[in-house]
Amino acid sequence: MAILWVNLIVVYIASYFSRHIAKPIRSGSGLVWMKPNAWLTAIVMATFALVAGLRNNIGDTFFYMYSYKLSSFTWAEVMAEKDIGFGILQKILKSFTQNPQLLIFLTAAVTNILIIYVLYKYSKLFELSIYIYITSGLYIVSMNGVRQFLASAIVFAATTFLFQGNWKKYFLVVGFASLFHGSAFILIPIYFIVRRKAWTSSTFMLVIGAVVLIIGYGAISNAIFTAIADTHYSEYQNFQEGGANMIRVAISAVPLVLAYIGRHKLREIFPYGDYVVNMSLLNFIVMAVATQNWIFARFTIYFGLYNVLLMSWVISLFMRKQQKLVYYAVLGFYLVYFYYENVVTLDIIYKSDFIKF
Repeated sequence: MAILWVNLIVVYIASYFSRHIAKPIRSGSGLVWMKPNAWLTAIVMATFALVAGLRNNIGDTFFYMYSYKLSSFTWAEVMAEKDIGFGILQKILKSFTQNPQLLIFLTAAVTNILIIYVLYKYSKLFELSIYIYITSGLYIVSMNGVRQFLASAIVFAATTFLFQGNWKKYFLVVGFASLFHGSAFILIPIYFIVRRKAWTSSTFMLVIGAVVLIIGYGAISNAIFTAIADTHYSEYQNFQEGGANMIRVAISAVPLVLAYIGRHKLREIFPYGDYVVNMSLLNFIVMAVATQNWIFARFTIYFGLYNVLLMSWVISLFMRKQQKLVYYAVLGFYLVYFYYENVVTLDIIYKSDFIKF
């Protein structure tokens, strides 16, 4: 776990100074944005990629490495897989090396570089987004659900198209991401749900629908699993290990509550705030449903990154004299959660053949 703490410190410091020597740029809407320093941002990207890419454990990393060693990745094997893109990637990599570390490094590098680029482009407080990306647990999750998080990062990179309403380009990116994990197709209907004003009647209908789903889960679950029978999640129909931790649900609600309180100001300072709020709301709803069955929490991989983005803006919704206090409170709050989730609950141990303390 020591390397993960060092990683947190290094990327936070680098991203903090990248914002403090940022250059002001003017957006198309006339608002002035502060663009973090590109060189320091590159250090953040490289640090994330190295730490995640040089691991040999955490989650299903071992199984990906074992499968890479075991398989010959003939075209027949690749075409038989549901996620053909990931099979082709492994086939190409294995033509260069038998060492599965290249697969882990490449997926980690692409995943994290794409995510950090979007945060670099749209975060209000860049270092806070970086900090929460780690302390909310998403960085650890990226080392577990490798294929799905790769697909998520690819779609997240298309956030510009989501904001601009360019559905053709957004759908093309979703289609490409689905080659690595078919569940990415969920983002196509989601596009039409989130491309609307937040906190309207449709927003509260979504919340009510989630409450109904939770209350009537026993009766509705069969229909849900029938709908996903041909996906990666069909095997979890008989999953019996309970639901998601209520603390995780509460954590996902924090930026939403703050965004609702300052919803009018958020629209003034962040023209795309409604879309980010709607994505964050879906993250909360899916997490709430996951209290009934943990497997639904896997879908938050597509929405949780918008929680990270939103949190960087809600600090600015407070009065100027309160912002520093709220900022440090957020740092402390997420740090406690990070320790509880990854040290007390999961007892995460980082192992690497290259990075050793």
